[in-house]
Amino acid sequence: MGLGSLLRLDDPQARHQVARCARRPVTAVTLTGIRIVLSHLRIPTTSALAIALLSTPVAQGSDIRGFTAASATSQKSWEEKFRAIPDPVRLRAAMERLSARPHHVGSVWGKSNAEWLRDQFASYGWDAKIEEYRVLFPTPKERRVELVEPTRFVAKLEEPVIPNDPSTSQRAEQLPSYNSYSGEGDVTAPLVYVNYGVPADYEELERRGISVRGAIVIARYGGSWRGIKPKLAAEHGAVGCLIYADPRDDGYAQGDVYPVGPFRPRDGVQRGSVLDLPVAPGDPLTIGTGATPDAPRIERSAATTIMKIPVLPISYGDAQPLLAALGGPVVPESWRGALPITYKMGPGPAKVRLKAEFNWTLTPAWNVVATLRGSELPDEWVVRGNHHDGWVNGAEDPIAGMIAELEEARALGELVKQGWRPRRTIVYTAWDAEEPALLGSTEWAEHHAAELRQKAVLYLNTDGNGRGYLGAGGSHTLERLVNQVARVVNDPESGGTVWRRAQAARIRFGSPVQRREARERSDLRIDALGSGSDYSPFLQHLGVASLNIGFGGEDAGGIYHSIYDTFNWFTHFSDTSFVYGRALAQVVGTIIMRTANADILPYEFGALAETSRGYVTELKALREEVAGRIAETNRQLDEGVLAATADPKRPERLPAREAAAPFLNFAPLDNATESLARAAARFERVQSTALGGGMDRATATAVNAMLKDVERTMTSAEGLPKRPWYRHLLYAPGYYTGYGVKTMPAAREAIEQKQWAEAEREMGRIATALENTAQQLNRISDRLENNR
Repeated sequence: MGLGSLLRLDDPQARHQVARCARRPVTAVTLTGIRIVLSHLRIPTTSALAIALLSTPVAQGSDIRGFTAASATSQKSWEEKFRAIPDPVRLRAAMERLSARPHHVGSVWGKSNAEWLRDQFASYGWDAKIEEYRVLFPTPKERRVELVEPTRFVAKLEEPVIPNDPSTSQRAEQLPSYNSYSGEGDVTAPLVYVNYGVPADYEELERRGISVRGAIVIARYGGSWRGIKPKLAAEHGAVGCLIYADPRDDGYAQGDVYPVGPFRPRDGVQRGSVLDLPVAPGDPLTIGTGATPDAPRIERSAATTIMKIPVLPISYGDAQPLLAALGGPVVPESWRGALPITYKMGPGPAKVRLKAEFNWTLTPAWNVVATLRGSELPDEWVVRGNHHDGWVNGAEDPIAGMIAELEEARALGELVKQGWRPRRTIVYTAWDAEEPALLGSTEWAEHHAAELRQKAVLYLNTDGNGRGYLGAGGSHTLERLVNQVARVVNDPESGGTVWRRAQAARIRFGSPVQRREARERSDLRIDALGSGSDYSPFLQHLGVASLNIGFGGEDAGGIYHSIYDTFNWFTHFSDTSFVYGRALAQVVGTIIMRTANADILPYEFGALAETSRGYVTELKALREEVAGRIAETNRQLDEGVLAATADPKRPERLPAREAAAPFLNFAPLDNATESLARAAARFERVQSTALGGGMDRATATAVNAMLKDVERTMTSAEGLPKRPWYRHLLYAPGYYTGYGVKTMPAAREAIEQKQWAEAEREMGRIATALENTAQQLNRISDRLENNR
């Protein structure tokens, strides 16, 4: 999945480009390694509590959150030593080794990489091992795409070798271009162009009276995660799906193509998974259970997350003859790409044959797990991960992140030799099989679920890395921690800190609201996380406070999930001097050190309360928007406006009347967010006093044990509607967005889908969870006060 992502400075639902796994908006500064969505979050500031939260001081016992003044002095000294160790020369050498050959799950080089990583961790002084799982991993047996009417054309379905990039010539070891967990079939049908293949595009087709039932659809990457395209196509009755990367999004319309420039060449193809990730990631035969060799498995025919229709990705070189053969109406301007053709919807006269067959095998996935045992709190775990598998050579995705993790581990090992000890246990992981659908991390998290719920205090993820601006997304309880660390790490290009450069990017590229907040708010906001990388099982299934971090924004390209994501490409067009790899190691390693050694776990809850209130405000606005849209459409139908303005030469289907939207009761959510705000403010005061002096070890131990469970209070064992694997009630990938986050997802999606009774029910569940969070914070504050 590569599953890294971006810095978005536009509306959260804006269209995406393919440049990073079809999730990066054309109208935004893009960033590899992390998604930050700087949404137009409206935070009401009418209450005294809101004003207090916005002015919550950064410091308490010290200027390092969670530390007493005495322990902070030693901590700063060790952190400075740590940040001096990561070495760009070693980062480059590690990337060259790990990306030397294709290393997908189950491959020879994938196993070699896992063993090399294990041995590297061990050489740094870590207790390192490989944990093996057996996962269902389909690989292509036969692929065929051909235009059979009105003319004949056979798609090449092959990426050509680049003469000056030897990695692209490793044919025998490369996976061909395909979409894992596609359905199988051999179908011939009329072709219909569906733009990005998202719900709004099908609404446009319906208005024009165009059906995809019995057709093969062709969609361009972007607008949503790729798996949504065949999912929606199948729901609308299509029998097959083709996905191509249009040059407008990451090809020649953006700049020179590889090898002259960084963008996608004519025959480049984006591989990737189409497993129904918004329902559940991981092995589709063992959902909820770790895929150990002896785990019980369902039959493949019973698997609900495998796509039901055949799907294949193609290049824009192969897509052009298919699109050029389409008839029907000319598409709206927003549907037009950069190919030198007139884009039309179809159906026909183009008729296409699509054949996809696969080898369905249980494949070994090799997770590398390395541990530094905590000296005082060994049963509190700080977990950090990056995946090591790639679709092909995977230099940017994932190796650019993996090499930073290696340097962090080396640096921490050096500190141990100098006398430093982590108070908590640190667990570093290199996941296998992330690309097919987060398999390695999900199976490990499910296998160790009980232990992780009991012990994990943080999961920190990276997934590739680039050059430019720091991005961070995750649990809002960690927003203050990220900001404090970003203020002490130097930016390699600007001379200031990475925090200052990220702030400057928001001021320059952001909306008016974002510019104001960047200048006036003490902390930069972090984004909520959807899915698409290895944080999902920890945050959204187990309720472990999580982060996803990376740099990017200055290194756009079009090699994602292709044979062109190589060491040669990276060293010509991305972080060529590896200084942002060093910066990533410095940021992540400092966060790990602070979490591992804090006297009180460095969570801060004012940002959580403020952000939750903002989500409620968004839900209210969404209800008003949907209600207004229904009312206006009904009025135009009553007035005959739609019929009077219909163009007889371009017939459109009139919408049906809808029942008026009912009012919803937001009072439970308003009360819950207010309770959370009060509890957060109280905890801040009490913690500051405790860290200032007088807190005994027993109290600190008890408080930390309760603090790690705060994120769990925002989960529900029942899970989300239609997808119980996802348990977090604040953050989840959208059911029809895939990677893109939906906050307070069950309520938000119910309102979007006009399921009003379900919206009321889900708002009640969220309110109960937030009240539980407030109660947990108050119990923690009681324990701190009783220490005095």
